[in-house]
Amino acid sequence: MSRYLTLSALAVLFLFPLVWSGYVSLEEPSNYLEMARFGEGIDTYATNSLLVAVMTVGGTLIVSALGGYGFARFDFPGKNLLFLATLAILMVPYATILIPLYVLLGYLGLQNSLVGLSLVFVMFQLPFALFMMRNAFEALPRELEEAALVDGCGTFRAFWRILLHAVRPALITVGLFAFLASWNDFFAPLILLNDGSSFTLPVAVVSMTQHSFGAIDYGMLQAGVMVMAFPCLILFIVLQRHYVRGFMSGALRG
Repeated sequence: MSRYLTLSALAVLFLFPLVWSGYVSLEEPSNYLEMARFGEGIDTYATNSLLVAVMTVGGTLIVSALGGYGFARFDFPGKNLLFLATLAILMVPYATILIPLYVLLGYLGLQNSLVGLSLVFVMFQLPFALFMMRNAFEALPRELEEAALVDGCGTFRAFWRILLHAVRPALITVGLFAFLASWNDFFAPLILLNDGSSFTLPVAVVSMTQHSFGAIDYGMLQAGVMVMAFPCLILFIVLQRHYVRGFMSGALRG
C-alpha cells in the first residue's frame, strides 16, 4: 500500500506543473487566439518544428542503427577510439560550439536552414543513440544473424529484415529522445535561425510573450507551453510500452 501511495504522490508532483499551466492558459482563452495570429501564424512555427523533429529523428535513427550495428558486430582499427570520440561529444558544453557550428553551416550553405538545424540536433543525439543501439545489437544472440546468413540472406538483408525488428524497442527509445530534444530545444534555433518565417515553436513562443519594458505575458506563455507539450504527451503515452522495453531489454547493458 505504501508503494502505491508513494507512486501516487510522485504522479501528482510531476503532473501538477502541467495542470497548473493548463489552468493559467485557459483563464483567458484569448491567449490561444492571439498566439494563433502572431507573426507568421502558429501553424507555420508548428510545421517548422515538426519538419526539424522528423528530419532529426530520421537522421538519428539511420546513423545510430548503422553505426551501432557496425560497432557491435565488426572489428576494425580504431574501433574503441572512434566510439569514445563519439561519446566525448557529451563532454563538450552545448552552448560553446553553436557559434562555430553557425560558421560551419555558412560554409556549407545551410545557414538559417531547417536542414542545417536538424543536422546539428542529429550530432548532439549521436552519443546517446549510438550507445543505445550498440548495446541493443550486442544483446542479440549472434546465432540469430548466423541463421539468417545460412538461409541465404546477405549481411545487409539480415540487418534490415531481422535485426532491426529485434531491436525495435531501442529504436523507438532513440527516436523518442531525438524527437523530444529537437521539438523542445530553444537555444540552438535561436542561434542558428535568423528568419522569422523559419522559427520553431520554442523561439516563437518566447518572442510572442515578450512585451515592452521586458514584461512577460504569462498567460500566453503557458498557452504556448500547452501547445508544445501536447505532441510530446501523446507520443510518450502511445510509445510508453516500447520505451520501457527499450531500457529494460538490454539496451543499457555494459
